[in-house]
Amino acid sequence: MTSTSLRFSLAAVALLIGAASLGAQQAGPAGGPKVGDLAPDFTLPAATMNGVSQSPVKLSDLRGQTVVIAFYPRARTRGCTVQMQTYRDQFSTLFNNGQGVTVLSVSTDPVDTIAAWARDEKFPMTFLSDREATVGQLYDVKYPAMNLLRRVLFVVGPDGRIKHIMRPFSELSADSYVELGNAVKAARGQ
Repeated sequence: MTSTSLRFSLAAVALLIGAASLGAQQAGPAGGPKVGDLAPDFTLPAATMNGVSQSPVKLSDLRGQTVVIAFYPRARTRGCTVQMQTYRDQFSTLFNNGQGVTVLSVSTDPVDTIAAWARDEKFPMTFLSDREATVGQLYDVKYPAMNLLRRVLFVVGPDGRIKHIMRPFSELSADSYVELGNAVKAARGQ
């Protein structure tokens, strides 16, 4: 690599890092639903560790349960894998082993991709495919210039109202999982 192409490559990396930082600064809590709001309804294709679901998931059909909507950028990437493995490994304590709690993990990945990932990792949650990021836009978690979703989490109570928001959800922080577990318990009335 010549010194000119190296300088160009370094400049391109610096530009990308600067753009990513700017996007993060603009990603404030200004848009999207707030705590106390009725969670915007949606219907998306679903997958579990058993494969692609025959029927899509409609959020309003889950009324009566506590629902965790976990937006994440991309399947099989480092941070997303850590996050979902932690959900799996702490499923009983974080999510009452699925009794009265439904976890919906949402990305722009194709439904076949998330089904294979859920199967390979034996993830107990439901994964949703928001290919066009329409739900991501509705919840204000879509990156402005990319078809990716930010790592943001919403806890929705049995009444369909948002009880807690973690914007962003810090997947590498143990405190995030403690906060999530407490938010789920509070939404369940415990």
